Amino acid sequence: MIKAIAIDDEPLALQLVSGYINKTPFLELVATFDNPIDAINLINDQSVDLIFLDIQMPDLTGTSFARTIDNGTKIIFTTAYEKYALEGFKLDAVDYLLKPFSYEEFLVAAQKAKRLIELEQHATTNESDNEFLFLKSEYKVVRINFDTILYIEGQKDYIRVFLVGEDTPILSLSTLKSIEKKLPESHFMRVHRSFIVNLNFVKAIERSRILFGKEYIPISDQYKDKFQKFINKNVL
Repeated sequence: MIKAIAIDDEPLALQLVSGYINKTPFLELVATFDNPIDAINLINDQSVDLIFLDIQMPDLTGTSFARTIDNGTKIIFTTAYEKYALEGFKLDAVDYLLKPFSYEEFLVAAQKAKRLIELEQHATTNESDNEFLFLKSEYKVVRINFDTILYIEGQKDYIRVFLVGEDTPILSLSTLKSIEKKLPESHFMRVHRSFIVNLNFVKAIERSRILFGKEYIPISDQYKDKFQKFINKNVL
């Protein structure tokens, strides 16, 4: 699934785009925003693959906002002003949808983004097929096998990686968003703004908390539905 957000200061336009996203099988609507400033924290905190972005907005235009986005995130501009097309493509946008646009036009643009994202994923297949990663920690580079990771906690500009059989976590100057891209989705899931867990070690859940030994990992409302789907799929 391609994780997408929509940003538009016009309520009807935002409703239209979010409706289009929800009816597209390969897209997952993560959130909607009526201004780009409110979207900054979410984009910094978690992985977003695609942004449907209006251009003409107060305080911060879509093109100005696009310049602050990590290059790995794809952007499709949605605007009523054709004059911004050239600037949009200079920013390496996937596509440019001129309002009002139909679902067919939306789908063509979304499929273009899907192809680009799949090509990039294919290019890193060998890397993602690894069963380990390397982390910089305390002036050295440490190899960590995926099957030894219990959970990962994010704390501002660094992360703590808790390992099976180890009392002390590994500290690394990184972010949850960065390491999340390196982890196989089949085994790891973000359950909170500050936590990623290894699903293979989820042995007990109590009151929206996952029990790891004596530690409880909270499941926030933002990630609860996705985690519940994992539980429902495997419950007897």
